[in-house]
Amino acid sequence: MELTLLGTGAPEGLPRPDCPCASCATALGENARAATALLVDGTLLLDLTPGAAFAAARAGHSLGGVRQVLLSHPHDGPPVEVPAGLPQPGRVPDGRELALLTGHRVRAVAMDAPGTGYAVTGPDGQRLLYLPPGAAPAGLDARTDAYDMVLADVVGRPDALAKLRAAGAVGPTTDVIAVHLDHEVPPGPELRRRLAAAGARAVPDGTTLDVGVYEDVPDVPRRTLVLGGARSGKSVEAERRLESFPDVLYVATGGTRDGDAEWASRVSVHRDRRPASWRTTETCDLVPLLAEDGPPLLVDCLSLWLTDAMDSVNAWDDADWADDGERELRARVEELVDAVRRTRRTVVAVSNEVGSGIVPATASGRRYRDELGRLNAAFAGECEHVLLVVAGQSLTLRG
Repeated sequence: MELTLLGTGAPEGLPRPDCPCASCATALGENARAATALLVDGTLLLDLTPGAAFAAARAGHSLGGVRQVLLSHPHDGPPVEVPAGLPQPGRVPDGRELALLTGHRVRAVAMDAPGTGYAVTGPDGQRLLYLPPGAAPAGLDARTDAYDMVLADVVGRPDALAKLRAAGAVGPTTDVIAVHLDHEVPPGPELRRRLAAAGARAVPDGTTLDVGVYEDVPDVPRRTLVLGGARSGKSVEAERRLESFPDVLYVATGGTRDGDAEWASRVSVHRDRRPASWRTTETCDLVPLLAEDGPPLLVDCLSLWLTDAMDSVNAWDDADWADDGERELRARVEELVDAVRRTRRTVVAVSNEVGSGIVPATASGRRYRDELGRLNAAFAGECEHVLLVVAGQSLTLRG
């Protein structure tokens, strides 16, 4: 089954008309996108958008062979004149299946927001799923076979991808294509980086893809370390890297700190930001979690893990540190790093980068700074992907 993306942008396109934002200002060349529309085997058109006929011609195709036009948007689609000879656009009721004379079968998939999704099966049995902007499938409790290709609003609704993965509809070989791209994320390297973390990719308008050919599916890094200073956005970046995956276990190493109102407020903000499907455990005992099989782990953060480890060996006392404290702490760090090296789970860990600030005034403060630097370096050495977050911007150090 052959698929041509006549457009890959949001309903208003990218850049948006008269929008002065930085993302729109840089959406030039192949980063400019028309409203999303898909041409399947030259016979089925999913979403009729302005300029679709010209977009098809630029891609070396014609709409002359189209026998069915279906709309996914919650309304009748962007206002557009139907080109001469093209069938009138329609919509399949949720749950109903349409059989085309060309051998394609199209089933309407119910959404959790206004709009219609379409599961298309080609004459050769290959399957693709197309979701409308801002929507995720509804009622995907039962396990299903993985689609060969999924086209969805990955940036706007990453939880849609998580639902599909939980149901088995997206597997390791599913080619996930981001469509309905808008100006939430700057185009170019930043968009590619975010999509790759979700196991997805974007392609320029006019691209023709063979459904079922998945050599270009990004490999999601199994171990990632996210570094940054205070309020740099490192926790947001770490959470974003796993929001398209189901059943994430959030490992909070800071404890509850009963009676500390400021800490309770910070914990509440973090909880409100996480997807409802995530589970939380409060522990610094990371080694057993890394040794177990299970869903992805998000560890926030290694800085507080180190504080707990230094507390346990009384590293703040010079005499205890010189006696056995330093040796015991080194052993704990080595055990953690070895567990990271051996783990089969997907892990995203957060840590503070404190080595670039003012030199601490106390010996214990300098000790903590030095030990955190050593821990970060050792942990990073076992990760496929290492990021440094500065002012909300992620810089890739490795991967």
